[in-house]
Amino acid sequence: MSSFSIGLAILGVLVLALLVGYNAWTSRRNTPRQPEATVAEPLAAGDRQDPHFDTSLVPPMPLPMAERRPGLDALIDVLASIALEAPVSGDAALAALPPTRRAGSKPFAIEGWNEATQQWEAPQPGQRYSGFQAGVQLASRTGPLNEIEYSEFVVKAQAFADAVNGAPDFPEMLDEVARARELDQFASGHDAQLGFTLRASNAAWSPGYVQQNASRLGFVAGAIPGRMVLPAGVPGAPPLLGLSFDTQAALADDPAQSALRELTLSLDVPQVDRGEQPFARMREAAAALAAAMDGIITDDNGQVIRDEALDVIGADLENLYDTLESRDLAAGSPLARRLFS
Repeated sequence: MSSFSIGLAILGVLVLALLVGYNAWTSRRNTPRQPEATVAEPLAAGDRQDPHFDTSLVPPMPLPMAERRPGLDALIDVLASIALEAPVSGDAALAALPPTRRAGSKPFAIEGWNEATQQWEAPQPGQRYSGFQAGVQLASRTGPLNEIEYSEFVVKAQAFADAVNGAPDFPEMLDEVARARELDQFASGHDAQLGFTLRASNAAWSPGYVQQNASRLGFVAGAIPGRMVLPAGVPGAPPLLGLSFDTQAALADDPAQSALRELTLSLDVPQVDRGEQPFARMREAAAALAAAMDGIITDDNGQVIRDEALDVIGADLENLYDTLESRDLAAGSPLARRLFS
């Protein structure tokens, strides 16, 4: 064999080796990263098994303690007092309540003045009430209370009053609708829902890999597949942060083979108490996940978010918190959570 033939053969072997290496590298790059096996798993299995999506890696979300529904408040509710001819039992009041607790898209409620505790509360069996008040929320994220919704509120409240032999006193509709529009305008201009996108720099992630890394930061599985939450410090309060990815990937027959290339870290600012420092914890969580999972932090348009931009956002949030507090709608308060919902 001539030296030329030998050279061609060597070159062919080198090209083949490069192709094999490239294909192996490409396959490895495109294979979703899997969660690390725990110490208990290798000991129990005896030998290595293929990684798989294991929900036991993530502690179950603790059941929140029951939280009393925030009472009616003239700041964000239309209130109609209902005078009674005689005290009414809680059982009779419950029987008279309308089947739905909404007037259009707005929450509707009835409260009674408890003779024993001398407080307003939702009607309870075994109690006696010397008066009632009906309320409908002025605004929410669906918009302000309108004339049709106000009329539905009047119909529901009047029916309840008739059932308990009461006489309702309704405020002027046009005044309340105007107040609803003003409140909605304020809320719309001071609502903030922040989101960071965490994108994979190289290899994609499996759902189990995401869950394992997020759980190390305190995130727990949410009620919806593909969603995790960072619980608040107060039981029953909304979560501080949300972490979400493709629901279909979480529900796949073999989630370990689902390739995720991005996650969304979110903060609903008015829903979370300022004292929890949610934005600072959002930044910390995003940075920690990016470092651990080889990712980058971007906005919705794929632009990398720099620390300088995050500092500006943090300063703007402090001003927003101050403004909400000046209107007695502090972030995380019962009234703010009702208004911004």
